Amino acid sequence: MRTFISLPAAVAASLLIAVSGQVAPVQAEEAATEEDMKPLVLVAGATGKTGSLVVAQLKAKGYPVRAFVRDAAKAAERLGADVEAVVGDLRDPASIAATLDGVGVVVNAAGSGVPAPDDNMPEHVDFKGARNLADAAAAAGVGHYVLISSMGATQDDHQLNRLFNNILIWKRKGEEAVAASGIPYTIIRPGGLNDGPGSEQTVIFEQGDLPGLEKAISRADVARVTVAAVKDEGARNKVFEIYARDGEPQTGFSGEFAALGGS
Repeated sequence: MRTFISLPAAVAASLLIAVSGQVAPVQAEEAATEEDMKPLVLVAGATGKTGSLVVAQLKAKGYPVRAFVRDAAKAAERLGADVEAVVGDLRDPASIAATLDGVGVVVNAAGSGVPAPDDNMPEHVDFKGARNLADAAAAAGVGHYVLISSMGATQDDHQLNRLFNNILIWKRKGEEAVAASGIPYTIIRPGGLNDGPGSEQTVIFEQGDLPGLEKAISRADVARVTVAAVKDEGARNKVFEIYARDGEPQTGFSGEFAALGGS
């Protein structure tokens, strides 16, 4: 007769249980603690330059990922056939709800692009798209919304607004819509983006959206901060800017998140 003894998961994970005279390993799914469980992450804008790096880094850390895309063939080409891709459009609320089954966290890395066609202008993607995803995620009970916005979002006179259809104003409206949805959120405002390798500089965290034309950061480092924010409670309900400068790269960002003021 087999006897089953209930043990705390942390203890069970380190033991071998003798069963019928044989030693069998504890099943990993039974031994995993709640902290070890990784939520399914839906990534919008997954085929973009930053979004594809977010997907890659989530996968590297063992997160199950679902890519929210408009072109399945493009997703397979850029993300690989092993990444689940669902087709939809942030501009179409009805197409979003069907993608959220089982999702624990959404990451919105979508942007309107520059220049943008009329139906893909900042108003439709950076504002309404962010709002549509937030409303659908809140209705579905998703636990966390991570939005990649932009430094300068609060500066109405920023030159990028004059050049690109008020793009930063619409990004700020998207931020406000996410915060108003009631879903726990993290809003990340990176400085000027480049395609550097990442993990070669110190990532600086600030709040207040102070002007700074020289504040730049690699997309890879933006992805690192984004992925770190997915499960870090210290990042919840916070809005902050990030950029990089010469210095030792961090191995994690929990201390930086904890030091930020809540919004």
